[in-house]
Amino acid sequence: MLTAPQGTEHSGLFSPLDLASRGSVTAAVSGGSDSTALLLLLKLHLDRFSPTTRFVAVTVDHALRPESADEAAAVARLCAGIGVAHRVLAWTGDKPATGLAAAAREARHRLLAEAAVTENTDLVLTGHTADDQAETVLMRRERGDADADGRGLAGIAPATLFDGRTWFARPLLGARRETLRDFLRQRNVGWSDDPTNLNQRYERPRVRRKLAGEDGDAAVVEALAVAADAARRRERLGDAAAALIREHADRPAPGLLRLQPDFFEARPDAAIYALRILLAVTGGARHLPDEARAAALHARLAAGGQVRAVLSRTLVDRRKTGVFLLREARNLPEADDLDAHIWDGRYRIAGPSEPPAGDRSFVYGEKGPVPETLLHLAAAAQPELPAGRTAVPVLAPWARFLPSFDLAPARAAAELIGAPQIPAPPFREHIESKA
Repeated sequence: MLTAPQGTEHSGLFSPLDLASRGSVTAAVSGGSDSTALLLLLKLHLDRFSPTTRFVAVTVDHALRPESADEAAAVARLCAGIGVAHRVLAWTGDKPATGLAAAAREARHRLLAEAAVTENTDLVLTGHTADDQAETVLMRRERGDADADGRGLAGIAPATLFDGRTWFARPLLGARRETLRDFLRQRNVGWSDDPTNLNQRYERPRVRRKLAGEDGDAAVVEALAVAADAARRRERLGDAAAALIREHADRPAPGLLRLQPDFFEARPDAAIYALRILLAVTGGARHLPDEARAAALHARLAAGGQVRAVLSRTLVDRRKTGVFLLREARNLPEADDLDAHIWDGRYRIAGPSEPPAGDRSFVYGEKGPVPETLLHLAAAAQPELPAGRTAVPVLAPWARFLPSFDLAPARAAAELIGAPQIPAPPFREHIESKA
């Protein structure tokens, strides 16, 4: 019989999540120690607090190592022994010669999201731990891979929305890996070790090795404190940027945004962040523009006078009635290229059987006249749609991955451009706030 470890049952690992209201939940279980612990702990939690919730463990076999099929079979046997449904999904087809890790990560997310849809849920749980969080923060800090405001040091988000519909939640971010392994050892449950996790050619195994040293525990504690502080600051900055977008930005026409003068009188860090978001959304860029370049552009716009510039494929044009943002007329897809997953980074093309979601109206002239030349330029950068098809706006920088840190500004931007409503994350606080 599966029993809870001392102190773990009441640790609250799953308490922030709204699981009881869901008919089913999925979890990614590779067979490693972290995901195996997730499997057992989640089973214990659901048995006690939500016994009617269907639990399905999903193993993605990347078919990159000869042992992967055996490891998936071992997970299947463990699941059968504790009464958990299990599925194995294989990453088939040709594998890229370069960028293999990124391609495998994308395939894993896609397959897990498809499994969630099949199981009629929007939630996938993964076994990321506090050690993963610390490693991520240290890697980003060593690479200098963080904005000047420290947003990147927030590390791994508690949840991330994938492809606009499936939440990947990480309930073990507060648990140390060795504690989870002790839990497994106490129950004589083994796990598999992926050799790539020890390969010192890769960055994460090198950082992991450092953290295994004499001062490793102190370094982990310090990194987790950095992540927690950065996450709070990132969310506060996002709240401020969201307020600016809602109060001082409008959409005169599809593909055309306008910023009112008051936008540039707000606190600079929030205005620069909001400007970066709107530049990326307008230009269909997958990443926010460089912070230093956006700050320089913000300073020019705040100073007044005529400004005409391009950043993140977005034309920025200052006029008497505001600062206008629109997609620059270069490197646009062919007019009939409508079968891509996302057109130009800005629209998902919906067919006749797939009605558009979100508000597709626009507010021409609501806050002052709009230059006809800009209306024509914006219209020229829109997709040419045949009868029965509709362009549904997407949030370019968050089209595939939206960390829960950035939920507030993402929602504000979605409302502005008429994108589909972002689903609530799977946390009790969000569910209760809507009640």
